[in-house]
Amino acid sequence: MKALIIGATGATGKDLVRILLEDPSYTEVVAFVRRSSGLVHPLYSEVVTDFEKLEEVSDFIRGDVWFTCLGTTLKAAGSKEKQWHIDHDIPAKFAELAKRNGVRRAVVLSAYGASTTSKVFYSKMKGSLDEHIANLSFDQCLIFRPGFLLRKDSDRPSERMMAQALKVVNGLGLFRKFRPMPTSTLAEKLAKAPKAFPDGKHVIELDEIFRV
Repeated sequence: MKALIIGATGATGKDLVRILLEDPSYTEVVAFVRRSSGLVHPLYSEVVTDFEKLEEVSDFIRGDVWFTCLGTTLKAAGSKEKQWHIDHDIPAKFAELAKRNGVRRAVVLSAYGASTTSKVFYSKMKGSLDEHIANLSFDQCLIFRPGFLLRKDSDRPSERMMAQALKVVNGLGLFRKFRPMPTSTLAEKLAKAPKAFPDGKHVIELDEIFRV
């Protein structure tokens, strides 16, 4: 399979690229990036992309499956409007181009609690994207909704504190459903999913991801 990916430079995206390149089911991996990562591999290529002008790279958006791990934080974006644009509008446009070009499968990294009716901005944003992509009617649409993610060597104190707190309560047998998931584990599940699920729309909630 030829895989396309946006969000390849984030924590989960980096792990996903590595895993895709190790999986013999994937014969080619193409990442759409703002700037070159410098990664060299015989099966890997990058399309340096102005995400405000996706139509300019539309001819490269051709393959068997596309993955979106694209996302940012409100702090990094600077405003809710900018975060919505990055997390929602850009992958939504990419999805439309992928569908137009005959890509059959879509794998979406969403979030726990994503819903168009949520009063929480982040959850509503993710839910809206999930719905938009699902409505494009890919032959196979896989939406992953993980909970708290463990990023390798995270430099965010709040992440480290939350991870430690969850480990403590999980150790007491509480909130096992919400146990932290390493980004490498999530990436393994994302890569495996197109081969593990039949055609159609599938929403994989956080307590189901470990079983993929």
